[in-house]
Amino acid sequence: MDLSTTYLGLKLRSPLMPSASPLTRELDDIRRAEDAGAGAIVLPSVFEEQLKRESEELDAMLEKGTESYAESLSYFPHLSEFRLGPDDYLEHIQQAKKAVQVPVIASLNGASVGGWTDYARQIEQAGADALELNIYYIPTDPELTGAEVEATYLEILKAVKAAVRIPVAVKLSPFFSNMANMAKRLDDAGADGLVLFNRFYQPDIDIDNLEVEHSLLLSTPQARRLPLRWIAILYGRIKASLAGTSGIHTAYDALKMLMAGADATMLCSVLLRKGMAQIAVIEQEMKQWMAEHEYESLAELKGSMSQKKCPDPAAFERAQYMRIISTWKPA
Repeated sequence: MDLSTTYLGLKLRSPLMPSASPLTRELDDIRRAEDAGAGAIVLPSVFEEQLKRESEELDAMLEKGTESYAESLSYFPHLSEFRLGPDDYLEHIQQAKKAVQVPVIASLNGASVGGWTDYARQIEQAGADALELNIYYIPTDPELTGAEVEATYLEILKAVKAAVRIPVAVKLSPFFSNMANMAKRLDDAGADGLVLFNRFYQPDIDIDNLEVEHSLLLSTPQARRLPLRWIAILYGRIKASLAGTSGIHTAYDALKMLMAGADATMLCSVLLRKGMAQIAVIEQEMKQWMAEHEYESLAELKGSMSQKKCPDPAAFERAQYMRIISTWKPA
């Protein structure tokens, strides 16, 4: 059974890989992922704020616009809270490359255009096979237009692409007025891949202690549906590789994402719950399903249920909503 795929121009033995998260912070876990069959390793993110603070640029950035909320300056975590500082991160890339044979993909998390993008060149020099550009951007200025937000994404991508020669994937959110247009513009700007989607961690409120709470909520399989829809719509319309992330917990989740048109599927919550060995379990179940349905390779099923190829293309658009509403009956 051939599970090989090509992602960002890299030949992978399998589409399954751990996503950028604490999962790959330790070398032992990276080795466990490879042993379990991961096609590639995505390292945790190094953050724009870490790089700016190291270069003594962060203080001015935090003060800008927060003069009336001085307490907000204490919200940003101290550098010591990060397990991997910028220099440690580069060393981590080098050690990971020595520890495993599969491609190692670094992750750079940022939200603005600036000199921090030069760090991408150091990531390349450290030996990373590719770079995932995780644009975690939550615009809150009511005067900022959608066009300006989109321009920021494109400018960040162009700055990083100008700095490196390794493939660059953009991990982005679904919050655009026209996701298809944004994907095409990123594709035209040189993105080698798109990772759909960044799952923003939403705050909550502790009503007893009157505090804003920040806690990690792991995904459920239902979260798979949003990236699945957009991968299915984008398949065959852009040149960039497509990776699905969020809500992939089982072999069936991964197979559905691949049928929609994904080249790679990234796992996080399921591995946090069950460990890296779950990669092997999911792979074996994928092979079993494919054998039962007479598929000999991923190439045979990839994109088969995309909007371009499925029997009912309208199911990915407005018609889906209309059918669901019209057939629902209250208890």
